[in-house]
Amino acid sequence: MPATARPSLRGARAFDVAVVGGGIAGLTTALLLKRQGLAVAVVEADRVGGGASGNNTAKVTALQSTVYSKIVARHDTAVARTYAQASAAGVELVADLVRELGIDCGFRRAPAFTYAYRADEVDAVEDELAATRAAGLPVTADAGLDVPFTVHAAVRLDDQVALHPLRYVLGLADAVDGDGSAVFEHSRVERLHDGDPCRVHTADGVVSANRVVVATHYPVFDRGLYFARLEATRSYGIAVTLASGEPPTGLAISAGSPSWSLSSYDGKLVVCGRAHPAGDRPDHPYEELEAFAREHWDVERVANRWSAQDPSAYDQLPMIGAYLPGSDRLQVATGFMKWGLATGTFAARILADAVAGEENPWASTFSPHRLSLKSLPDLLKMNASTGLDLVGERIRPADASSSEHLPAGQAHVVRDGLGKMGVYRDHDGGLHGVSMRCTHLGCLVAFNDAEASWDCPCHGSRFDVDGNVLEGPATKPLPRRAPK
Repeated sequence: MPATARPSLRGARAFDVAVVGGGIAGLTTALLLKRQGLAVAVVEADRVGGGASGNNTAKVTALQSTVYSKIVARHDTAVARTYAQASAAGVELVADLVRELGIDCGFRRAPAFTYAYRADEVDAVEDELAATRAAGLPVTADAGLDVPFTVHAAVRLDDQVALHPLRYVLGLADAVDGDGSAVFEHSRVERLHDGDPCRVHTADGVVSANRVVVATHYPVFDRGLYFARLEATRSYGIAVTLASGEPPTGLAISAGSPSWSLSSYDGKLVVCGRAHPAGDRPDHPYEELEAFAREHWDVERVANRWSAQDPSAYDQLPMIGAYLPGSDRLQVATGFMKWGLATGTFAARILADAVAGEENPWASTFSPHRLSLKSLPDLLKMNASTGLDLVGERIRPADASSSEHLPAGQAHVVRDGLGKMGVYRDHDGGLHGVSMRCTHLGCLVAFNDAEASWDCPCHGSRFDVDGNVLEGPATKPLPRRAPK
């Protein structure tokens, strides 16, 4: 949707707090801090809400697929109870802010469901029912989801929230901007100096601040080894108009893999899913979502499509708190596991309390510096997979020696001296060549046909066909190469 363009950061500016990232977590944190009387600068690399915060399922819910059974398996019921309390509080904070700020975002209350699309998903639904009850959520067993196919079992949680996420985020930005605070767009942060004061550097400006909050979804600074503890996955979504029938009123997601996430907005059916590890080559995800919709509904046309990327921590909990052990100047929030509308919102409460030096009852559970012994095998597996990606892509042979016969709309790999070059041919016949070495930690990127982007399989950085950064943790573009 169109929005008022905000200025980029130019020159030297001073604020009490600098927030890096203009999504749900960053803007909500900024607003809470502004309400405490602090001057806050939000520094966004692209446009406000341009990442996962504006491209998602539009569900704000404390019932989140099979998250609670996973948390119980890796931690215990007490941790699941804290997660439930925080998530429920996140839902209500969103509702409060919509009402207080008068944000026009199609807000509505709706039940959320975790359902069994196939019969072999019933056990997972029953496990989630037990885990959510133990966590204290007022759930029921109710398979009465209004969809035109058989639901074998379901968990239901009432009074959750659906909204237009981008409209909501833009409303937050409007509330932050002004009265001594500011929101800057098209201002990618390239360096951070953690001192007294802290300094956040972009290509054209610098913000000095007493505190810095890094809310870039995936942390863009390598200190703290977050890249070794997070795994990024990419998911896809479509909104379709129906020739007849009605989309579901509930907010639903199936318990199996692949999962099918369902909701509606403005009379349109919203279908999301087809997740895969970042850097994998997806197999026609938009077409598969459309085929699912057409199988069950009378689809007239696909009105919109989008994708987003989400990091998850090795132990299935978000990481919220001090960026480094013992640091009180630098804070971070990441690992929202695809549920950032609620999770990023309660993360903002924890971060705002940390900046103000106030006690928060959830903070210790989500500390980035916790150690989960039960999840150590997951951590080792995650990093072993990264190592395989690093080695495997390097030994993969080039696709061709030149791009002479490369069809329009496709990409391939050609040898470039001792290295490799990625080449894409646009629909006008022009060639675009880039180095394939990710500027984060040197893994080789792979082409995502669905998004026409070069994606890193190691830590999820994404680049357009000319090498410009689309998504971090990378902050520098891929070097351009003369196509062969």
